[in-house]
Amino acid sequence: MLSERQIIILITIIEEFVKTAEPIGSRTLSKMEHLPYSPATIRNEMADLEEMGYLEKTHSSSGRVPSEKGYRFYVDYIQEYSDVDTTEFSPISELFTKKNLEREEAIKEAVKILSEITNYTSIVLGPNANQSRVKKFEFVPLSEKNAVLVLITDRGHVESRNLVIQDGINIKEVEKVIHLMNETLVNCLVSEIPEKLNYEIKPYFKQFMNYYEKLIDSILEAFSTLANDKYYLSGRSNIFYQPEFQDINKLHKLMLALEDKQMLKIVQANERGLQVRIGQENHIDAMRNCTVITVPYKIAQDEYGTIAVVGPTRMEYSKVIPLLEYIAKNISQLYK
Repeated sequence: MLSERQIIILITIIEEFVKTAEPIGSRTLSKMEHLPYSPATIRNEMADLEEMGYLEKTHSSSGRVPSEKGYRFYVDYIQEYSDVDTTEFSPISELFTKKNLEREEAIKEAVKILSEITNYTSIVLGPNANQSRVKKFEFVPLSEKNAVLVLITDRGHVESRNLVIQDGINIKEVEKVIHLMNETLVNCLVSEIPEKLNYEIKPYFKQFMNYYEKLIDSILEAFSTLANDKYYLSGRSNIFYQPEFQDINKLHKLMLALEDKQMLKIVQANERGLQVRIGQENHIDAMRNCTVITVPYKIAQDEYGTIAVVGPTRMEYSKVIPLLEYIAKNISQLYK
């Protein structure tokens, strides 16, 4: 257990290091009004904090920097004791009150604003549809040439695709295909839709007329990527401006990781609430100097998406965590 004085000193060091990216020395701390301790006392406490693993000493300075253990203590501490003023989030709240903004656009805009406010990389990851099952398809004609095909899953998720109806195809004929799709595909996994369209429904209609093949191909194309991870990334270049990533090789590895879909496993949707992975807690080598903070948002029963921030371990946790939770809460409201 840390003493109250050690906690105050540790938190001050972390918050100062977050601001300056420079090692913090006892002389700097002794000049702060809220630390009424002598430089010798502060030095002794810093030495003890280092011995316990909360601080690290750099080679280039007599000052200390937080360790991953120190950051972990800080994150747990601010989650328990910090009060958050949500009035600071006005750009976000204004966004979610716009009535003419589509849900997907609102989510993308929120992620963009998040990356601008934090100066970190922001990611939103939609639900993975692989384990959802087809409940029904609905067909909504908009004109002679355009329609919307709607898929509703057993988890209450609704996915729509625009459909261009080619010359020579009658709306009534399209409805026949949709009717067969509902008979054939109900209760199958969403990930199985392309295969069943191609090998079960397409051959059935091909015996009647060739233009049905074109129609099935259009539907197949529309839903071929449905089971893929849907994600949107904003502020990738923000990482360029962080002092920790001035090393070109380190930066190159990190940029490759951000572009690699393997990285999405770190931010995979779940219902367990806020997760903060600091440094070595991330399982990708290129992310070992990063913190990844994820917060789930609820889409339907047992179906979640994730919003995340990726930045250096020297992250402004007290600002990022409540902001992420606030955005996730608002995104969840969009699905009600």
